[in-house]
Amino acid sequence: MAVTIVPTPVAACSAFTATVTGAPAGAVTAVFFYDGAAPQSLPVVAGAAGPATFTAVGSGAQLVLVTYLNAVNTVVGADSGTVTVNAAPAGTISTTLSIAVGGLVTAQTTLTCSAGLTSVNGTLTYTLPGGVTVTAPVVNGVVVPVSLGLALTAGQVVGVGFTPAAGTCAACTFAPITVTVPAPTTCSVVVIQPVVGPIVAGQPTVVSAVVLCNGVPVPGAAVTFNGGGATPVTVTTNALGIATGSVTFPTAGPVSLTATVTAAGTTCTCTNVVSVPVTVTVTTPPTCLVLLLPPVAPVVVGQPTVVSAVVLCNGVPVPGAAVTFNGGGATPVTATTNALGIATGSVTFPTAGPVSLTATVTAAGTTCTCTNVVSLPVPITVGVGGPAVSLQALPSCWWGHWEHQLANPSHGQPYPVTATLQAQLTPAAAGVTVNFLIAGQPVGSAVTDASGIATLTTDLNLLQVQSGTFTATATVGSTTLESTGTLLPCRPQ
Repeated sequence: MAVTIVPTPVAACSAFTATVTGAPAGAVTAVFFYDGAAPQSLPVVAGAAGPATFTAVGSGAQLVLVTYLNAVNTVVGADSGTVTVNAAPAGTISTTLSIAVGGLVTAQTTLTCSAGLTSVNGTLTYTLPGGVTVTAPVVNGVVVPVSLGLALTAGQVVGVGFTPAAGTCAACTFAPITVTVPAPTTCSVVVIQPVVGPIVAGQPTVVSAVVLCNGVPVPGAAVTFNGGGATPVTVTTNALGIATGSVTFPTAGPVSLTATVTAAGTTCTCTNVVSVPVTVTVTTPPTCLVLLLPPVAPVVVGQPTVVSAVVLCNGVPVPGAAVTFNGGGATPVTATTNALGIATGSVTFPTAGPVSLTATVTAAGTTCTCTNVVSLPVPITVGVGGPAVSLQALPSCWWGHWEHQLANPSHGQPYPVTATLQAQLTPAAAGVTVNFLIAGQPVGSAVTDASGIATLTTDLNLLQVQSGTFTATATVGSTTLESTGTLLPCRPQ
């Protein structure tokens, strides 16, 4: 029996697989166990089972245990393998304590992780003097400033520790720290985290800051918010010392925001006092884009033209979207995008000359607002076409079923002859439907082959063959073609 681990070593929070071979006789199920993960039961086939996939946690050498069960779930053997887990890199916790309105202490914590913060979710716990704890959620490495609820004095110590959320695996490990309550400064500015909800590039975000003089609110102070490439915004604090403004970040990604007091009528020296930076993550707005691709072949009046468009949501293809091509007097055509977000249709322009074509999304099941999004117009010149298309009815013939009629006189024979009718399309084009008529009455239709020839074999009555002629018709683009040919008895072979 053997347990194979791939890969090993493996980085913490990464996936690895375990496979077993040489299972004992009678084993039908292999149950894989790793750390605190849910056991995985997999069938044993030809003495082998797996792979079972787990997420590596912790660090160092760890066991993957396998128990073999027979058909009545009795253990018939066990095995184990070792996976070496490379510990996640160390991150840092940085906490700043400041005196808020009423003398209460507010904590602002920033987490840093070289491997990225998107997997850092859980709880930040502040342990106050006396053992009281205050918690704050951590979402993608971002911690909202929190009031500790106590008026601590300078020199007291606050512990700060991070606990990952259940079922998550943080990309960094964070050692707990202790922070000493500082002596109150002359003037302080605290940036309050932006309002709850996504912060989207190009959309206004409400931010606030409070200005304090020895813990007392400072009304009437001018506060300028700046950072992240946003246009600076200056607002005035209210009676509670709070200034609220709106900033618009132009690009997505992590940004740092500060608030600076530019003027304040107070005994404190507040001018040019800057807050501790607050880091926020700006997301990309969900945008839908329709790109109409110019036709690659010459566009000819009255002939179908293949057109394509691609639908993207934040640069990602949108499958299953309904796209309507419109313009140039052509009948609108709706097509559905494939897995690559590409919709392909065929339009026929009725007149020659310059035209403008657009593609419009009429329906799309996506997080983007795609419905009614229109592409930029594509100018197209519709030409008069190449060589003229013509249809020629080829000489055709019929032959009788006299033997059948003589052998079975009581049966009757409403269609005593069979005819082979042919017509040719020039230049040759396959797949064009040709309709055949005798004495103005339809007798059948056929589709042209690669040589442009349509062949119809059909039964006729004596009145039909007596006409001696037949007519072939076809429609190519917007042009209806017609030709008349002879219908004579076939010569004996």
